[in-house]
Amino acid sequence: MLRGWIHSKKDNASTHSLDTLAEPQNLEAALRAAAHIMDDDLESAEDGLASGNSSFHKLAKGMVAFLRATLGFEPEIIREAAERLADAETTASTDHRRAQKDSHSYRSAVYPPGAEFSLCHAQTQLMSAVIAVLNESLTESIKGFYKLRKAYVTLNTILDAESRYIRTKSGMDTNTPSRRSVESFRSDRSAPSLKGMPGGFGGATSKPPSIRSFREPTPNSSNSAATKQDGLTNGAQDHHDDDDEDEFYDADDGTTDKLNNLSLDGEGMLDSKDLPAPDNQAARHGILDHDPDSDVFANPIDVFIHSGANLCFGLLLVMLSMIPPAFGKLLFIIGFHGDKDRGIRMLWQASKFHNINGAMAGLIVLGYYNTFIGMSDIIPDSDPTSIDQNTVEGYPKQRCEALLSDMRRRHPKSHLWLLEEARMQAANKHLSTAISILEKPIKSPLKQVEALKMFERSLDAMYMHDYALCAKSFIACVDLNNWSHTLYYYIAGAANVEMYRQHRTLNPTEAAIYAKKATELFKLAPKHAGKKKFMARQLPFDVFVTRKVQKWESRACDWSVSFVDAVGVSPVEEMIFLWNGYKRMDTSQLEQSLLRLSWSETSNPHWKREGPDEKAILSVLYGATLRNLKRYEEAKEHLRAGVLSCDKNELKGGSRDDWTAPAANYEMSVNCWMQRGEARKEGKEAEVKKWVKECESWIEKAATWEKFELDARIGLKIATAQDTLKRWHEKEGTAK
Repeated sequence: MLRGWIHSKKDNASTHSLDTLAEPQNLEAALRAAAHIMDDDLESAEDGLASGNSSFHKLAKGMVAFLRATLGFEPEIIREAAERLADAETTASTDHRRAQKDSHSYRSAVYPPGAEFSLCHAQTQLMSAVIAVLNESLTESIKGFYKLRKAYVTLNTILDAESRYIRTKSGMDTNTPSRRSVESFRSDRSAPSLKGMPGGFGGATSKPPSIRSFREPTPNSSNSAATKQDGLTNGAQDHHDDDDEDEFYDADDGTTDKLNNLSLDGEGMLDSKDLPAPDNQAARHGILDHDPDSDVFANPIDVFIHSGANLCFGLLLVMLSMIPPAFGKLLFIIGFHGDKDRGIRMLWQASKFHNINGAMAGLIVLGYYNTFIGMSDIIPDSDPTSIDQNTVEGYPKQRCEALLSDMRRRHPKSHLWLLEEARMQAANKHLSTAISILEKPIKSPLKQVEALKMFERSLDAMYMHDYALCAKSFIACVDLNNWSHTLYYYIAGAANVEMYRQHRTLNPTEAAIYAKKATELFKLAPKHAGKKKFMARQLPFDVFVTRKVQKWESRACDWSVSFVDAVGVSPVEEMIFLWNGYKRMDTSQLEQSLLRLSWSETSNPHWKREGPDEKAILSVLYGATLRNLKRYEEAKEHLRAGVLSCDKNELKGGSRDDWTAPAANYEMSVNCWMQRGEARKEGKEAEVKKWVKECESWIEKAATWEKFELDARIGLKIATAQDTLKRWHEKEGTAK
């Protein structure tokens, strides 16, 4: 198709410059080289890109470095990625201005002139934003969030062009009120107006005094942000690129102090050809939903723009919609709320295309369903057997399986798809199958991918109560990845605690070996805390682990017992809860968790010494396990008796675990949501409404809780629950 298109252009060469031909050739060469990325072969990708200097080549070079940086978190690679992306951003900006001025540059029937370079620019900004956060500098992180904001506006403008194209083809006036502006993408949940946003989002009058000389265009109309950002317009006018002129100085000390207070933390698979053709649901959301073989995408440049814009904007919309309550202040930096439904539809659309954009979209879609949805409990109802391509809510099991099958066929050498297959098996409660996939002897040439596989195996072994494999795997993670050695050592130590408790009475000699190993690993864990930071803050689990170890050391001294005997309620079960592993267990594995939890009350000689906060941990863990066994009333009784009836002041302060009270409120809401589902199956609509109302009351309590440890992790579940409840009311016609 590409060669035919180039040939047709040669026949009309008298009206086109050489650049018209070079552009698709550069794009094809860059995409061909970038395809090696999805074979876990970054070296071949580097070699293929080395000879090119186009915006497309530099974008792909930046993507290679970005993947190395985000998969491995090595400081040197992060710096290299930042340099490459800055170079790519500058080149894309220059090419964008050239394309607008040059009448011989490519003119699309869908997109404004230079949109392909504007997309390159936005993609580099998105990756640069992530790299800025990984730099561990607060000031760099804030710069990154502003880059997110600018990329958002640019991508929105590209997608706006698609919406106009759809309306034109359907006979609608492009100036009708249905035109989606930047602000229309805000969530209805109390998203503030863009006017008055920090950073001058509403014009010069709203520029904050602490961020000096960050210049934004002053809007002349309600759509100025959507039509002028980064010079992207419908004509070939000469606009200066914002980033070439904007200066972003370091935040002053006052701003830094304020920002420091932010709380951040295969068998039987379908093939996509087996799925029925979708109706125009995507088009109703303003999405160009044509398949790759459509005449709309006869030009490879249009294919690149469409797949890339849907990938990037879809990802942004989903990410922003999932920000937990504790991260709420970040929305004031970014200036926008997300739209999960539209974002997921865009990612599904991008995944149709057989290029690097489609592959990345496929990874994100599968990661979203198998990881983020797997971390949540209150999600929309869905039929797992449905193969409707319009299904995006809940967990569309068969549609995900079809996508994975397609991606495995497109990229048979990549181990990333094996990782996603393992996650899918775990999500479907097939943990042993997941581990078998991850233990296949063939290794990926990328050490970073092997690290991800090992970490996933470690978690699955923990959920299966295979403590020996769990400890071994987490120790292996230390050699493969340097992101959170504190967490790796801690969970390995926790696994040894369980083996110590299992052998404590029956085989004291072997138990002593496990006790010694557990003590060594627990004492080693805090020594690695603080070596990695997120926005100049310690990682949440580093803080958690340091406090837990200090708590046990203090108890060992006060009680005159060994360190391992001062450990409280099963730290493995606690980790399983915090990673929502109970959702991945079958009935027998859940029963095993109940057995391990019962040890505290039946076999721990020091249980009577425990305070309310440790007993609250046990009650929360019992509640979550029983809920997953569908024993809802038992679960709620444990939560009421062990947590909700306590004075909350007894559950916080000092070395106490203060996360149990908000977690108990969340767990109560989940039980109500599950009971709503049971009532709906039985046709008891009055009970359905009662359970939804009660669910909302518990979620509100959890969402408005004061700051607590691991609030971001639990907050992610709360944010998903709030979105689900909002959607439920919309469908039921009871939206407030």
